[in-house]
Amino acid sequence: MKLTKLTALAATTALCAPMAMAADMANEMTIVSWGGAYQESQLKAYVEPYQEMHPDLKVIWDESSAEATAKMRAMTEAGNVTWDLVDVVASDAMRMCDEGLAAELDHDEVLATAPDGTPASEDFGELIVSDCFVPQIVYSTTFGYRMDKVGDTPPSSICDIFDTAKYPGKRALQKRPIDNVEWALYCDGVAKDEIYDVLSTDEGVERALAKLDSIKDQVVWWTAGAETPQLLADGEVVMGSTFNGRLFSAIAEQNQPIDMLWDMQSFDLDGWIVPADLPEDRKARVMDFLKFATDTQRLADQAKFISYGPARASSAPLVGKHAVLGIDMAPHMPTDPANAGNVHVYDYEWWADNRDDLDAKFQAWLAK
Repeated sequence: MKLTKLTALAATTALCAPMAMAADMANEMTIVSWGGAYQESQLKAYVEPYQEMHPDLKVIWDESSAEATAKMRAMTEAGNVTWDLVDVVASDAMRMCDEGLAAELDHDEVLATAPDGTPASEDFGELIVSDCFVPQIVYSTTFGYRMDKVGDTPPSSICDIFDTAKYPGKRALQKRPIDNVEWALYCDGVAKDEIYDVLSTDEGVERALAKLDSIKDQVVWWTAGAETPQLLADGEVVMGSTFNGRLFSAIAEQNQPIDMLWDMQSFDLDGWIVPADLPEDRKARVMDFLKFATDTQRLADQAKFISYGPARASSAPLVGKHAVLGIDMAPHMPTDPANAGNVHVYDYEWWADNRDDLDAKFQAWLAK
């Protein structure tokens, strides 16, 4: 199913009954995620509650989601898949599904219904972009900037990242082509609805990289979402991209002198895949956990800890205040109308088809 459009989402719903524990479930589970504030939100919203129900369960975290596809390929090739549940972006889920690395799922059979009985496939709707993918959140990659380093006219356009005369200083960008090449073409005059047509040509890729060349010597490249907030807090960069929830954490929880630039934020999906061909005891544990962790209430609970919109429509009415700060979370969501005036909708299918080729060209450009 192709996701053609993201509409304003936020999220949540009512309590789901604990699931009975089968006698042959594994008592150890390795979960792969992204670390930092996001992983902490997962821990608080559904891992710790699940462990309270199953006190003998040991959960091992692996913060390798950014390299999940490559590592899954290597483990599968070696015949030794040690991961049980993997948090990935939608395009990586599609790639792993196409390659047989992830298990296909019947969403209505393995996931909880909404509190009103709506099947999971309808509750998640168009966000189920692959038969192997269970959506968790809608998030965005966007920019934060140091309020004390931008003068009296803070940046208001994504293209301000390319204006080193008006905003001198280092920028932080993720060390991958995704988002960077789209922003580069947009700021080089390409209309939003033509970006992927242009990127589908060698000339378009060269044009994007040429635009990035204009700031290349001012870029600090990051690979973990926690890096940009730290670089901003330390004053090592004046602005930088990262996931909106990481910036929320720095601003609202840590009181850093940072503000958000929402223009051309890149909407994306994050969710779970289950590795293909897990042993039965490990698969039984994972599927039991997955049904619990992606029910309406749990996805709503996650929004109490980080400003990502839950992927279930039924979760939206349950999104309330931050669990610690007591502030209303809705205005901090990327899907809030005040933040979503000009968004970039990431094309999952295009990147699933072109990621390996663009990665190679981007890495070659970085090495120049």
